[in-house]
Amino acid sequence: MNFTRADFPEGFLFGAATAAYQIEGHGFGGAGPTHWDSFSKGPGNVVRGEDGAVACDHYHRYEADLDLLQAGGFDAYRFSTSWARVMPDGRTVNPEGLDFYDRLVDATLERGLKPFQTLYHWELPSALADRGGWANRDTALAFADFSEVISARIGDRVASTATINEPWCVAWLSHYLGHHAPGLRDIRAAARAMHHILLAHGLAVERLRGMGRKELGIVLNFERALPASEKAADVRAADLQDQIYNRWFLEAIAHGRYPEGALEGLAPHMPQGWQDDMRLIAQPIDWLGVNYYTRSLIAAAPETPWPSLTAVEGPLPKTQMGWEIYPEGLHHFLLRARDALGLPVHVTENGMAWADQVEDGGVADAERQGFVADHLAAARRAIADGVDLRSFFYWSLLDNYEWAFGYEKRFGLVHVDFETLERTPKASYHALKSAITR
Repeated sequence: MNFTRADFPEGFLFGAATAAYQIEGHGFGGAGPTHWDSFSKGPGNVVRGEDGAVACDHYHRYEADLDLLQAGGFDAYRFSTSWARVMPDGRTVNPEGLDFYDRLVDATLERGLKPFQTLYHWELPSALADRGGWANRDTALAFADFSEVISARIGDRVASTATINEPWCVAWLSHYLGHHAPGLRDIRAAARAMHHILLAHGLAVERLRGMGRKELGIVLNFERALPASEKAADVRAADLQDQIYNRWFLEAIAHGRYPEGALEGLAPHMPQGWQDDMRLIAQPIDWLGVNYYTRSLIAAAPETPWPSLTAVEGPLPKTQMGWEIYPEGLHHFLLRARDALGLPVHVTENGMAWADQVEDGGVADAERQGFVADHLAAARRAIADGVDLRSFFYWSLLDNYEWAFGYEKRFGLVHVDFETLERTPKASYHALKSAITR
C-alpha cells in the first residue's frame, strides 16, 4: 500500500463493511423468511440456487470476526440490522433478534471499534413482500416502525445510523431490471419503489430524530455513466443513465426534486400525490454515504423501451464481477456529494471481487491491494479538493453471499471456506493493516 494513516486527516476512520443477510446465517435465531429466500428458489435467479441460510455463520462467530477487525488495526465496523431478524413478519418483534444485535454492538465497542449501523440492506420480510413490498406505500410506514424498534435497543451505542443501503439496487435493479429480489421487470412497480424507498428513508429519519438520535444519513451507490461514443444519442443516453442511477436519489435528498429526464419516463407510473412527500424526503441529514465500484459506458438503444439505453463493454481491466476498475469515478462522486449537500461524507463501500484461492495457508491478492491503494489515492485527492471525508470502509470484511452470484464472487479481505467456514486473512488484509498501523 502506498499510503499510511498519516496521509489522512486526524480522526479519519478505516473500517470494513458487511451486511446481515450476506454473513449472519438467516436460518439461525428465529429470523423470518425474506424475499431473497424465495427469489433464490426461482430458476436462474441465483447461482446454484444458493441462499443466506448459513452464509458465514456470523451469528455464532461474530466475536472471532470482530477480533479480525481489531487485530487488523481498524477503527470501525459497518454492519446492517436485518428487518426480518428483528421482526420476522415485518411487524412482530423477535426478542432473539434484538438480543443478537445487542450482543453484537457491545462486542464491537469492547474491541474499541465504532459501530456504524445500516437499518436496511435488502432482506425484506416475506410477509411484506406478499403485500407488494416496496411498490406498496405501507412498507415505508412499516419500515419507520422497525427503525424505532431497533434503535430503541441499540441506538444509544452506535456511532451513526444509515437508513437505506443503495436505494437504486432496492428499486431499479430489483423492480425494473429484475436482477435482484423480487425479480420484477415492471416499470410501474419500479417507479413506485424508486419513490417509496426514499419515503422510507424520510420517515425513518423523522422517527429517529424524534427519539433524539444523531448522526443520521443514507448510503447511496454511484456508478459513473460515460457515453460509449461522441454521438449525440450516446451522450444523451449516458446523461439519462446518470439521472436514473445517481441523480434521482441524490437530488431528492439534497433538493427535494427528481431530475426531469428520469421523471419524464417514470412520472406516469408514480404513486398519486408523490410530490407531497418530497419535503419529508429532503429533510436534513448529518452525513452521506458513498458506495462506489465502477463505471459504465452507455450507448443509445432506440429499439428498446424507455430509457432506451444499454451498457457496452469497456477496455479497462476488470474485476471478477466484470466491472471496470476506474478509481477516478470515486473522486468524481465525492466532489458531487460535496457540491450537492455540503455535508461530511463517508466512503461506506469500495472493493473488488477476485477469484481468490488459499494456497500454502495464505491468499495472494495483489490485484485487490492495488485496487484499494488506487481508490484511497482518489479519496485523498478529494480531501485535497475540499471534501469533508470522514472514513473509508472496505467492502467486505468477509467473502460472503453475493446475492444473485451466490457464493461464487469473493470481495472479502478475509477468505471464507464455505464448507468449513474457516477464515483466512488475505494478503490485502495484512497490507492494509500494515498501512493503517504505521
